Amino acid sequence: MYDLFLAALVSFAATALCGVTIIPFLRRLKFGQSIRDCGPEAHLKKAGTPTMGGLMLFPAVLLTTLFLAPVDHFTYLALFLFFSHAAIGFADDYIKVVLKRNLGLTARQKLLGQTLAAVLFIFFNTSENSIWIPVFNTELELGPLYYLLVFLLLLGTTNAVNLTDGLDGLAAGATIPVLIVYAFIAFSLSRSLAVFAVAVAGACAGFLLFNRHPAKVFMGDTGSLALGGAVAALALLTKTELFLVFIGGLYVIEALSVIIQVISFKTRGKRIFRMSPLHHHFELGGWSEQKVVKAFWLASTAFSLGGLALWLSGR
Repeated sequence: MYDLFLAALVSFAATALCGVTIIPFLRRLKFGQSIRDCGPEAHLKKAGTPTMGGLMLFPAVLLTTLFLAPVDHFTYLALFLFFSHAAIGFADDYIKVVLKRNLGLTARQKLLGQTLAAVLFIFFNTSENSIWIPVFNTELELGPLYYLLVFLLLLGTTNAVNLTDGLDGLAAGATIPVLIVYAFIAFSLSRSLAVFAVAVAGACAGFLLFNRHPAKVFMGDTGSLALGGAVAALALLTKTELFLVFIGGLYVIEALSVIIQVISFKTRGKRIFRMSPLHHHFELGGWSEQKVVKAFWLASTAFSLGGLALWLSGR
């Protein structure tokens, strides 16, 4: 366990140090966040806050994992999904912030990048094409259908975490309990994955020093897609794909709120929520940003612990 605490501490400190150097650099380059007029009015004052802060996470996660984890194929696959999705997010942010094209990558371009990441992961992953069914404590062999599951899980998780990144500290803080639970699950299966999980959690905690309200930096798609890749990697490599629905329950709710809103508006011309994703619904209902963030952190913790309880009950 000592190596896990050390990994979390080192990653936290490294991210904090990166923040001290990278944030002024982003500010000098004028890599500021643009705010949509259709969003909550209170967010307009955040315009110009440096974005692409997800860059702060990368040196900490890479060096901590490589130096403190027993390097194996799990390590490389987890790092691959983390950094491949970071690259997609960086390209999207770069187009928005530097090239001043507000839409960033097209949906087709993002899908192409995520598909390529999924194909390479499938090619190099040597695990069996089966999933563990919670409650029934049995494995189901999927054969080639497992590859479709990998793609859908990667696509769904990365985009759901991206949707959750809408308030100061929300995505980073909500992801920490998810990663800690996965570190616990991974500990008995692969110490390298456990170190990777706490390294990303430590980096999120270090990032919160600068991203908590009022945020001095935003992670952008560079960070949120990378976090989604990390969470998806842990679910896939620990063979707990279905448990992610419970452990990452907050992400599921945030994504569903968008899907429900779109379907309702297109079919009935009416909105279910004041605004989606769900965190904006509560904001527009009168909750302060800090209150929404703390409530969602608690919800993520509850979902994560509930998923862990379900996993332990099936062992």
